Order: sequence, then structure tokens, then C-alpha cells
Amino acid sequence: MTTTESTPSKFKPYTRQTIHTARQWQWLTPELQEAVQVVSHVLPFRVNAYVLEELIDWDKVPDDPIYRLTFPHRDMLPASEYEQLRDLVLYRKDEAAVAKLVHGIRMRMNPHPAGQMTHNVPRVNDAPLKGLQHKYKETVLFFPSSGQTCHAYCTFCFRWPQFVGMDDMKFDARECSELVSYLETHPDVTDVLITGGDPMIMNTRSLAEFLEPLLEPNLAHIQNIRIGTKSVAYWPQRFVSDKDSDDLMRLFEKVVRSGKNLAIMGHYNHAVELRHPIAQQAVKRIVGTGATLRMQGPLIRHINEDPKSWAELWTTGVRLGAIPYYMFVERDTGPRDYFSLPLARAHQIFQEAYSMVSGLSRTVRGPSMSAFPGKVVIDGVVTINGEKLFALQFLQARNPEWVRRPFFAKYDPDATWLDHLKPAFGRDKFFFEQESAGPLREPGGPGGRVIPLVPAAQLLGGEAGGSCGKNPAQDAA
Repeated sequence: MTTTESTPSKFKPYTRQTIHTARQWQWLTPELQEAVQVVSHVLPFRVNAYVLEELIDWDKVPDDPIYRLTFPHRDMLPASEYEQLRDLVLYRKDEAAVAKLVHGIRMRMNPHPAGQMTHNVPRVNDAPLKGLQHKYKETVLFFPSSGQTCHAYCTFCFRWPQFVGMDDMKFDARECSELVSYLETHPDVTDVLITGGDPMIMNTRSLAEFLEPLLEPNLAHIQNIRIGTKSVAYWPQRFVSDKDSDDLMRLFEKVVRSGKNLAIMGHYNHAVELRHPIAQQAVKRIVGTGATLRMQGPLIRHINEDPKSWAELWTTGVRLGAIPYYMFVERDTGPRDYFSLPLARAHQIFQEAYSMVSGLSRTVRGPSMSAFPGKVVIDGVVTINGEKLFALQFLQARNPEWVRRPFFAKYDPDATWLDHLKPAFGRDKFFFEQESAGPLREPGGPGGRVIPLVPAAQLLGGEAGGSCGKNPAQDAA
């Protein structure tokens, strides 16, 4: 039942409450419908007409990769939890009991991995700056409140707490004055990543209110402005046919003319997301403004285990002017047991895909783990003195001195994350654990210490240098 209708031009989202109004809903079996209704109480569910009409092959459901990417499945929860939640949602209809169970499940899922809440939030006068993260010396992340949703949600998304009402774990900033002030006192910061959610859910006027203050002379040390977005795959109309898409292109051109590098960090998960003509047109329009488009995404079981899909994605992107950037390892959060792959298998898939493409696509790096100490890439599997090992290095790190420093871990065919690995050569700790006076633990953990992100003497000073939007409107179309 693959659709032949014209490509949707008006954005129309669907959630648990409205998905039954989509014509495709009737094509699902009762079991698949039930899974959506039950699991979406735990994980966010949002899809749109473009994804339904153009990206999902309904003849292959439930095994179609984009269907698995956007629709919840019962196996994303342990069988006992699913049965208990199904009973509460569909039969007992006890909202208080549902809320209690859902909260427990979410907290079990490690809602903010890699120290996002504990180590990455900058503090000034011992007060956290809401809506900012500063993990690496040169890069600050900014979360505008009006960009904390997406055109559609990925079921694996490591930022899922942003979308499910866990307000005490949500990053969002209603204005950018604190961002500007923070950047003014941190001249070593060269990069600002505007992220979410998806900042491209905002209309152009609202986005400009966050971008334009970064172009002022008082922030001359900011060289690169990045925007993280999935819209290039889930709603490419944002760059082509939305009512303010031309204004968006002019905004991109303005940023480039200011002397800054504007990098659109496009999240792609499967080759099908770049096959559609409008998706390819979006890439061409973006790079035509002088901005760069970098392609990144995680390797996910059930979705993109085929090396040929990755090779096609990278090759197509390069042909259109995009830059392959990262293949990530699925993070240790959410329904990770459903999505995660062994690191050995991840490296094999990356190596096979890498071998299929020309040098122009070999800008891609991976498989990379965005773990607590930093971004760790698996360089290969080697044998040294008869011992089979993973060869690893930091591509980015909390301590800049760790970057590009090779190290080794015992080969483990079942390991799926950095904390599953053990040091090689009989050592008790990895070098970064030793240099941190113990394992890098959360605050309060015995023996660990927090790596300082901001020297204690540096305090927030002065008023914001530039105007910022106070109440930016959210507009998906």
C-alpha cells in the first residue's frame, strides 16, 4: 500500500491522540496499534504527513526502517513492564497508576546520559544557567525553548526527556541574553551549537532573534555557529517550500556574510531519507547559501545495520554538496536494549561502508561514542602480543590533552558502550580515569572528582551585548 499521492506541502503532525485520523492507521494490525497506544505513554511519539506518505514503505511494515524509527514497538519495553502498562492503560484506565509506573520506567532508562545534568551545565555564582551546556572547552550548546520539539520524533532519541513532560530534566532557554553574557566572559569558546529538540521548528523570524546577536562585534571570537536539525530528513520543505523558506535562506546568507561559518548539522539515519527529490533540493538550497551541511547519525539495530545504506547516504550527500561527519554509537539511554549493537559489530559495519565510498566521503568518523569523558572512536580491532584488543582514541574530550591520544581495551564481542570495556595489558584503569584521580563519576560518587568546566574566578559579568527575542513564537510550517 505504498502511497502515490503528491508530496505534502503543509506540515501536519500526528500524536498518540490523533494518529487514528491518518489513513495509514487503518493499515496497521491491532497488535501494532496497541503497541503505539501503550509504549507512547513512556516514549514520545510524533510523526507527520511527509514521513507517512513519502518515507515509510507500508508494504514492509513493521520491518520498514522508517516505521521502526518513528513508531513505538512493544519490544522497546521489557515484557513484564509492557504487560503491566497495557493493563493500566487499556483496561484499568487508572491514570494515577499509569503515571507512577511510567515515571519509574523513565527513570530506569537513564534519562540524561554522559553527565548532561550533572557536569555539562555551566554554573555562575553557583547557579545553573538554564538552557546551556558546556562540556568541551571550545563549544557551548544552547537550547531555545521554542525549539524543544521536532517535526517527528525518533524512537531512539537520546533527548527524549525533552519531549515527555519531565520538566525538571528539560533544557530550555526563553531568551539568549544569558548565552550572550556567558560567551562574552568566555573568549576561548569558538563554537555555538543551537540544538533541541530541533531549532528548525521555529519560524525564520524567531530563529533570527537567536542567531543575530551572535554576529555582533562583542562576540568576534565565535567563529562557528551550528544548528542541529532532523528537518532535512523529516520535513525538508522547511528549506524549500514553507512560507518563509526563502527568508530562511536569506538568514543563512546573512550569517555567512558576517564572516561566521554556519554549519547545519543534519541528522540522517537511513539512505531513504535522502532519496526524495525535495530532500535533495533542500541540501542544494542550504549549501547554496554558503552554509555547510554536515551529515551525522547513530548506528541503530533494526534501522540501519546495512553498510550499503550508509554508503549510499554518504555518497549521495557528497554529490549534493554535503559533508559526511559522524556515525555515532547509540547512546546508553531510553530503549537502548532494543536499539544497541555490540561495538565489534558497529566497527564492522562502519568499516564495510567506509570501504565502499571514495575519499570525498571518508570525512566521516566513527563509530563514535559520546560518553561521559568525551567522544571516543573505535579505530579498529588489533592483536598485540597475542591479545585481541579494541584500538580507541578521543576525538573530543573534557580534558583537551586527551584528544587523539590512543589507548586500548580488551576485546569484548558483547560490549555495547565504553563502560563495558576493560583496560588492556593488565591495567586496572584507563589513562583518563587515572588522570582524573579516579573514575569519572557523578557528583557524590566516592573517589571521583568533577572536571571543572569554568574556572572558579570566572563569573558572569555585564549586560547582554545585543538584543534577544524574549518570547519567540513556535511555527512548524
